[in-house]
Amino acid sequence: MLKRTSALLILLLVTTLAGYCQEEKKPSEYSTLLARVKSGDLSIDFKQLRFSYMESPERHQAKDTDEQKKAMFEALKKKDYAKAVHNADVVLEQEFIDLDAHRVEQIACEGLQDEQKARFHEAVARGLLKSILDSGDGKSAATAYVVISVHEEYIVLQVLGLRPSGQSVVHLDGHSYDVLETKKQDSGAGVKLYFNVDIPFRHYLN
Repeated sequence: MLKRTSALLILLLVTTLAGYCQEEKKPSEYSTLLARVKSGDLSIDFKQLRFSYMESPERHQAKDTDEQKKAMFEALKKKDYAKAVHNADVVLEQEFIDLDAHRVEQIACEGLQDEQKARFHEAVARGLLKSILDSGDGKSAATAYVVISVHEEYIVLQVLGLRPSGQSVVHLDGHSYDVLETKKQDSGAGVKLYFNVDIPFRHYLN
């Protein structure tokens, strides 16, 4: 009876550990979406790709790439396209949702006459940017652009042809907003934009 009980306990322990290991090995939502887009599936939800990255173990394990970001821009400026691609690849390996790295890849690959790769990075950059711009119009807190980083705010300004002139943080109805005072680059007219920063507040500031 004792041997039978011990055998059942061992079996239960093995089954529990096996289930635990399977749970541990379950891929994150981000890695699943990432695998799809890397295989050429551009129908994915790019907003969810951005959001899921923030919740993913991949983000927490990502290495700092500030050096490579600086190097990719310097190489692109010098038209050293191979070096630009190399450094952008390092950035994207750690943070595939980095819009700047995709833009560098696009331009550098065009310089290297690798049209297929250039078009891929162009499409990904367009999908990521569209997912930000589609989240609102920035004219009020209720219609604020939803961003996952301050850097995305400045990408929006660049795309809209605006330059920042002031910034403040507003808390309304349980949400946080960056309110940017900007000026149009062509006319100098003032434009106020709202960005919902709940996600970066939750992940970076708390």
